[in-house]
Amino acid sequence: MNALQLPSGAELVRITETFDEATVPRGLMRAHRVAKGTWGRLVVDSGCLAFVWEDDGSVVALVAGDDQVIPPDTPHRVQITESVRFAVEFYTAVGS
Repeated sequence: MNALQLPSGAELVRITETFDEATVPRGLMRAHRVAKGTWGRLVVDSGCLAFVWEDDGSVVALVAGDDQVIPPDTPHRVQITESVRFAVEFYTAVGS
């Protein structure tokens, strides 16, 4: 699933603060979903983490410079494997 792209015309609506291994909210490390009509994009600034798709159990290793697009209503979580700095961007598809 790491080849996913944001829909054409997606508009950025919010960016979280930058999290690290000490400040990542616990909710991100448990299965959760992006709201219907909203897309997420996790961007790794430094270090690495594991991105887990809960529906099939697949794991994507993300390192500095990588990003992971997250479709609406798709269960996922992050797993912190070492030092990391990352943020999550939220987008709305035009017409949603």
